[in-house]
This record gives sequence, structure tokens and C-alpha cells, in this order.
Amino acid sequence: MEKALTQKYGPLLSLCELAQLLKRSKDGLRIALNGNNEFAETWNSARVKVGRRVYFRAADIAKIIDNSHIGENNE
Repeated sequence: MEKALTQKYGPLLSLCELAQLLKRSKDGLRIALNGNNEFAETWNSARVKVGRRVYFRAADIAKIIDNSHIGENNE
């Protein structure tokens, strides 16, 4: 997963790219990430600020996605 994300987006994903990957709207994702919940904590762990811009590390996003798929397979 990490290799595929890095090839498509590079080492960092913008909020728009992450929203597209998760099939959410940009504004909906922004609101969800500002919440005080498990979803926000999980995805914000991959967040990095470069100046005023917010990006998400592709390697961390891949780990989160891989871990969520593992949980789905065990149910």
C-alpha cells in the first residue's frame, strides 16, 4: 500500500488528495479531523505542517489503511 500511495501522490498527501483517497468531501474530512474522536486522532497522527499547509505522510496513511483492513478481515 505504501509503495502505491507514494508512486501516485509522493511522500506527502494534501488534504484534497486524502479526501479523494477516502472518498469523502474535502470539507467533510476537514470537519471530521477537527473533532475530538478516535477517527481524528488516528488520521491526525499522520499529519505534518509545512508552513501553513497541512499534509499527511503517505507511509503513515498506508499503515492506517492496512491496519483498518486487518480489523475488517477478522470480523
